[in-house]
Amino acid sequence: MSLPELEGMGEFLETLGYREQPLALLYSDQQPEEGFHPPAGDLPTKEKEDQGAINWGEVFGNFSCVMGNIWRARKKHSIAWMSAGHYGCPGGAFYLGYLKPQTDLLCAYVSSGIPGAMEGENYVKNPAACRVFFDSVDPLPAAGPYTVFKPLDLLQPGEEPEVVTFFARPEVLSGLDFLVMYVTNDINVVTSPFGAGCSHLTTFPRQYAARGELKAVVGGWDPSCRKFLKTDELTFTVTWPLFKLMLAQWKSSFLTTGTWGLVKKKIARSERAWGEADQG
Repeated sequence: MSLPELEGMGEFLETLGYREQPLALLYSDQQPEEGFHPPAGDLPTKEKEDQGAINWGEVFGNFSCVMGNIWRARKKHSIAWMSAGHYGCPGGAFYLGYLKPQTDLLCAYVSSGIPGAMEGENYVKNPAACRVFFDSVDPLPAAGPYTVFKPLDLLQPGEEPEVVTFFARPEVLSGLDFLVMYVTNDINVVTSPFGAGCSHLTTFPRQYAARGELKAVVGGWDPSCRKFLKTDELTFTVTWPLFKLMLAQWKSSFLTTGTWGLVKKKIARSERAWGEADQG
């Protein structure tokens, strides 16, 4: 589907040396008819936890990472979607805006665990520090019943993303990083806060978008999500207005210079090194 806002995107991606369609994030009132999604499950809220009404064995038994579903969608050039009833991961449900406040058990899981009962991830020192972190992040509520990730070329008329994500290695990332500075003249346009892999595609860029800020978020640092990214790959997520500026102004930027031509030669070498040179 070719939308007016995306006119010239093919030439932009070719010049950037990016072979994949960027991924759009939008919220919908309608459940997608196709795509990858977590299994159905009962959302483990703090209220239910306080009542002792959560079956944690079932919650973790149905675990399905947001980034894992996105990885499968990327490989098939398809859609990934989640909802309050198909959340897959309590952390993902939090970051996507379906669950707040986070449960005490998740605060323990992300930090030091529960002695004799559960090993922690040790990403934060202790549950109290993790509670401060979750409260500080404070994701926006989901803007609709369904969170939908889809390639930009699968967008339908009337669908407008909140943010757009690139999955790229350093050479392409260098082009994206310098391009967002070029179109905003903001030396702090790129940020990279601590958070889960899915938070960099959703929580933080959505907050910037809601405030009307033109920002980009680099992610993919979460050790738990690295298995769902290519080797040496990171994420680069921009607000929709910023993406449209990039698309409108790239032709007057460094991307049309000989300097970028040299970088593209390195991109080609990287593709050959990873056996991707013949992939579309």
